[in-house]
Amino acid sequence: GHQGRYSIYIHASREKPVHVSPLFSDREIRSEKVVWGKVSMVDAEKRLLANALQDSDNQHFVLLSDSCVPLHNFDYDPGPHGNGRYSKHMLPEIEEDDFRKGAQWFSIKRQHALVILADSLYYTKFKLYCKPGMEGRRNCYADEHYLPTLFYMIDPTGIANWSVTHVDWSEGKWHPKAYRAKDVTFELLKNITSIDESFHVTSDEKKVVMRKPCLWNGMKRPCYLFARKFYPEALDNLMNLFSNYTTI
Repeated sequence: GHQGRYSIYIHASREKPVHVSPLFSDREIRSEKVVWGKVSMVDAEKRLLANALQDSDNQHFVLLSDSCVPLHNFDYDPGPHGNGRYSKHMLPEIEEDDFRKGAQWFSIKRQHALVILADSLYYTKFKLYCKPGMEGRRNCYADEHYLPTLFYMIDPTGIANWSVTHVDWSEGKWHPKAYRAKDVTFELLKNITSIDESFHVTSDEKKVVMRKPCLWNGMKRPCYLFARKFYPEALDNLMNLFSNYTTI
């Protein structure tokens, strides 16, 4: 019932996907090969933004994966409106104190989308010096560092210091916990939507846990609008929950 209030753009693999829902039909943009952890992931994000910006009605942009789900209905309003991977090759443009880490999955306004497409200075530094396995055993993943660092440097007061997409890293692995059908319950979604503090564990040997309240225009509110990762087998359980509860 909200057609006309959103647009969908899909950066798929080279193999054309088969979509079950008509919402995703004919929404693919021109895509290129993407390699996990490399700057090609940033390139894919920029291609999506470039296509979305062609429509002047698009004012907010959300990057999601095929394993993400929404936590609220369309009308929900949230409120009133690891430097160990740093390389000194990024000097002088990017100092170590400016280097930031964050989730790939972003939610941004049009003004910030335009900044991403206009930037070449900082992007070039990450393209050249932020790669897995650079400088010995150190890994740098451009999709986790480029945008957080860029916006910390150019507009630190205009961004939130957390992702609006919830991810469970409690298993301590390279990839986050992925939920199967048996894991999907009302209690799980209720717990995720009630989280109102973001936390970060530092990447140094001390592993310090840092907690900060999620502030929406100065008011502490639940942090997350989306969640991941969910296996395809969880879809039926998710749809049943969403159809029976107007507000999680």
